[in-house]
Amino acid sequence: MVSEVSALRKIVAEFVGTALLLLTIIGSGIMATNISSDGGVRLMINVFCIISILAVLITVFGPISGSHFNPVVTLVELWRRQISPLLSGCYILAQMSGAIIGTITANFMFNKPLVFASHHDRSGMSKYLGEVIATAGLIAVIALLRKNQTIRFAPVVISAWIGAACFFTSSTSFINPAVTVARSMSDTYAGIAPHSILPFIAAQLVGAVLGIGVSRFFNAR
Repeated sequence: MVSEVSALRKIVAEFVGTALLLLTIIGSGIMATNISSDGGVRLMINVFCIISILAVLITVFGPISGSHFNPVVTLVELWRRQISPLLSGCYILAQMSGAIIGTITANFMFNKPLVFASHHDRSGMSKYLGEVIATAGLIAVIALLRKNQTIRFAPVVISAWIGAACFFTSSTSFINPAVTVARSMSDTYAGIAPHSILPFIAAQLVGAVLGIGVSRFFNAR
C-alpha cells in the first residue's frame, strides 16, 4: 500500500509540475505580448519566467518524483534503469495531460479560446539543429550532475541551461515533447504550428541520444 501511494504521489507531482510549467510558458508569453511590442523584451520576460518556475518546480518536486516534467528525460531514465517501465509510462501520460491542461488554463485565464491551433511556423533544419543541441545539453547536464554528486544544484544548473538555450539556440529551446505538443494548442507568442511538432520531437529524441553519448564519454551514469 505504501508503494502504491508513493507511486501515485510521483505521478501527480509530474502532472502538476508539467501543468504549472506550461501555464507559465504560455501565460508569460501572452503577458509579454500584452505589455511590450519589443521582441527582445518579450523573450526576456518569457525566459525569466521559465527559469524561475523551473527552479521552483525542481526544488519542490525533485524529492518526490525526480522532477522530470519531460518525456525525453523519463525515457532516458528508463534506459538507465532508474525507473520502471510501468512508472515511466504513467509519468509520460501525466506529463502529456498536465501540459495540455496547463495550456488550456493559460488560454482561458487570458480570455483566449481554450484550444486554438498555433500558426507560428518553426520549421527548418536550423531550428531542428537547435533542438538537438538544447536537448543533448540537458541530458548531459543531468547525467553529469548525478556523476559528480552535485544533483543538489539541479534547480539552478538545469534552469540556467534551459534559460541560456532559449537565447543561443535557433529553436528557442523547446527540449520537451509534452511542451511541444501543448504549445501547438495556443496561437500566442509561445506557440508552435502543428506541422512543426513531429520534426521537433524527432530532433529532441536525436538530441537525447547525443546527450547520452556525451555523458558516457565523461563516464556519467
